Amino acid sequence: MERDSVAPALAHGFRRRSPGAALSPCRPPPTFCNGSLGIPEPLSHNRIGMFRHHVLSYLLVATLLALPACASAPSSLVADPGEAAPGDVVAAVPETEPGPGEEPGMDPSTPDAPTGDAAPPAPVQDTLADARIAPPRDSPVGPGDRTPVEWRDRELPTGPGSGAGTGAWTEATLAEMTLRQKVGQMIMPWMLGDFAPEGSAGFDRIARLIEQQEIGGIIVSVGTPLDVAAKLNVLQRRSRLPLLVAADLETGAGFRMRGAVYLPGVHDLGGATNFPSLMAVGAADDRLLAYEMGRITAQEARAVGIHVPFAPVLDVNSNPDNPIINTRSFGEDPARVSELGVCFIRGVQEHGAVATGKHFPGHGDTETDSHLALPIIRADRERLNRVEMPPFRAAVEAGMGAIMTAHIALPALTEEARLPATLSRNVLTGLLREDWGFQGLVFTDAMDMNAIDRLYSREEAAVRAVLAGADVLLMPPDPEVAIRGVMNAVLSGRISEARIDASVRRILRQKEDLDLHGERTVDLEAVHRTVGVPSHTAVAREVAERSLTLLKNDRNLLPLRGTRTANVLSLTYRRTNDIMGGRAFDARLRQTYPRLQTTILGQDTPSAEYERLFQRGRAADLVVISLHVTAVSYAGSVAIPEELARLISRLSAAGVPHVVVSFGNPYLLREFPTAQAYLLAWSGSEASQRAAAGSLFGDVAIRGRTPTRIPPGFEIGAGISLPGPAVAARSGTGSRPGAAALCGG
Repeated sequence: MERDSVAPALAHGFRRRSPGAALSPCRPPPTFCNGSLGIPEPLSHNRIGMFRHHVLSYLLVATLLALPACASAPSSLVADPGEAAPGDVVAAVPETEPGPGEEPGMDPSTPDAPTGDAAPPAPVQDTLADARIAPPRDSPVGPGDRTPVEWRDRELPTGPGSGAGTGAWTEATLAEMTLRQKVGQMIMPWMLGDFAPEGSAGFDRIARLIEQQEIGGIIVSVGTPLDVAAKLNVLQRRSRLPLLVAADLETGAGFRMRGAVYLPGVHDLGGATNFPSLMAVGAADDRLLAYEMGRITAQEARAVGIHVPFAPVLDVNSNPDNPIINTRSFGEDPARVSELGVCFIRGVQEHGAVATGKHFPGHGDTETDSHLALPIIRADRERLNRVEMPPFRAAVEAGMGAIMTAHIALPALTEEARLPATLSRNVLTGLLREDWGFQGLVFTDAMDMNAIDRLYSREEAAVRAVLAGADVLLMPPDPEVAIRGVMNAVLSGRISEARIDASVRRILRQKEDLDLHGERTVDLEAVHRTVGVPSHTAVAREVAERSLTLLKNDRNLLPLRGTRTANVLSLTYRRTNDIMGGRAFDARLRQTYPRLQTTILGQDTPSAEYERLFQRGRAADLVVISLHVTAVSYAGSVAIPEELARLISRLSAAGVPHVVVSFGNPYLLREFPTAQAYLLAWSGSEASQRAAAGSLFGDVAIRGRTPTRIPPGFEIGAGISLPGPAVAARSGTGSRPGAAALCGG
C-alpha cells in the first residue's frame, strides 16, 4: 500500500470491532496541508490503473474533507514527508533453512508450526470525530513514557463498511466463485521466505498452489526482509485474487526476518527489528512498551507484504514445566496478560495489520508440546474462566481481528475428552462465536502438528476443523488433500455450502478491509526506510534494558568491579545451531576483561568436560554462566543437562564468585538454587545480551520484576533493583504527566 494513499477506507486496515469493544488511544487526525492531497508522488507504474479508476471521486472527497481542515490545523499536525528514519540496505545470505513455522531459537532441522508492514502508509483520515488515529510519533520510548498526552480516546465505528471497504467487492467476488475456489481461499500453506528463483522446486511448489488450487493465503517463514518482500510481490501478481499473508512475528518482524548470518566468519548481515520475548515486556510491566512493540511489528510486517502477524501469545504461563509456551507468554497473572495483550493488539491494528491472539482457549497449563503429542488440560470450567481465558476474552472485546486455535484437549469444554479444541464446535462456535460474539477470522494452528496429524486422516482433520468453526486451515500437510476433503464433505451434505460461504466472506472482507483488492504489492525501495530502522531498534533496546530482573545477589556480587586484569571464565550453554547465542554478551564482557576465556557448551558436551571446567573455574576470579534455553518446538524440554546444574552448584559450594544469566527459561533456578547471583534477561536477542552484559557492571540499571512465580520461593513481582548511570542520564525523558490512561503504564 502506498504511503498517504487516498484509500476509500480512511480508517485503513482496521477490523470492525465487536459491540462493546473498548476505546482506543488516538490523536488528532493529520491534515493534508502539505498540498499533496495525499496523492502518492511519484505514482508507481503498477498503481496507475487503480488511480485512473478512482481519481475523480477521491479528488473530490479529499478536497472537501482536507482543505477546510488546513485553514485551522496547528503546524504540529502537518505531516512531515521526510520524517522516516534512514536505514541500511540489507544484503544477506540465507541462514540454514528452518522448519515450517519454527519458534524462536528452534532447531531448523525439525519441522514446526506457528503457535502462533512498506511501513503501513500513514493512516489517511477524514475529519470525522470517531476516526481511530495512529499514535503521533515513531521516536524511541523513554523510561518515563507511559501514555502520550497527544492521544485521545476515540471509538472505531462499528458495523459494515467501517473498515477499508464497503463489502461490495467481497460480495461481488463471492458470488462469482466456484465451490473449489471458495475452499481454496480457506487454505494457507507454509512457504520459506528465501530467495527462490523461478524454476526452483520451492518456488514452483507455491506457484502451483496459487495458480492451480487458488489458495487464499500464505504463511511465510524465515528470510531477509527484501527477499520476503520481493517474493511476495511476485506471488501476489500470479494470484487471481489477492493473497492474505501471515507470519509468526511473536517478537516482531525479526522473529522471521532477522536477516542472515554469513558463514564462515559469522557476519551478521542485519534485518528486521527483533524484540525480546513477551515475558520481557511483562517484566518491564509497561503497557506503552507493549503498544510500541505491536506498532513496530505491524509497520515492518506491512512494509514487506505481511498482513497478519500471528501475535500476540495470550496464553497464561501458569505451569513452570510448560515446554512450549514459557517466555513466549507475557506472564502468569491473567489480568496483566490481558492488559499487555490488548495494548499489543492495539499497536498492531492501529497500524494497518491484523493481530492474532493465540493459542485459544489457552495453552499455558500443560507439560506436553502439542507439536509432539496432544496435551490434555484437565482444569474445570471455573479455572478456565478464571485463569486461561480472560486474556482472550479481553482481546475479543477490544476488537482483535483474528484468533488462532490450540491443539489441546480440554474435557471441561470439548465434546469428547481427547478432542482437540481446534476440532471442537463447542469451543470455536459455541464459546467463541456465539457466547463471546467474535466476528474475526479463526485460524487453526498448524495442521501438520502431531496433536492433529497423528490422530486423524488429513482429509478428516480438515473437515472436522471446518465443522468446528475454523475459517483458515493453516499449514495442512497436503493442501490438495485438504481441499478435496472439504469439497467432498460439502458435496455429500456433511458441510453446507452456506458454512463455506460464511468463512470465505470473512476472508474476503478482511482482504477488502486491508485494501488488497486495490493494491496488493509493496514498494521494495521503501523497505529499508521502515524495517529495522534505528528508531525501532531503540524500542527493542528499551524493552531489553527495562526487563532485566535480578532474583539473587548474594554477598552483593553485582555490580562487578570490572578489574581489567581479572581472570574471568565465560561459559555459554546453547543449542548447536544458535550460533549468535552469547556472541554479543561475550563481546561486551571482553571490553572490560581483555583476558576473558570463553567456552561453548551444548547437549553433546561430554561429562568429562564439565569436570575440567570446574577445575578451571576454581582457578578463576569470576565465572559467568549464560544459559540460552528457550521453548523449542519438538524439543519437549526446557531444561539444562544435569552435569551443568551440578557444575553451578559445585562452584557455589567451593565459594567461587559466579553469576548465572538466563537468556530464556526463567525457571532454571530450581536446578541450582544455591547460585550466588541469578539474572533474568528473558531472551537471547542481541538487545537482551547487550543489556544484560552492561548491567553486570552497573552501566544499565536493573529494575525489572518477574511476571511469573519462580520456584523455589520467588513470587510475582520479585526483583532486586540496582541503579545505573543510564537511569540518571535519562531520568524524566519523555515524561508526559496528565496523559490519557489507557495503554500507559
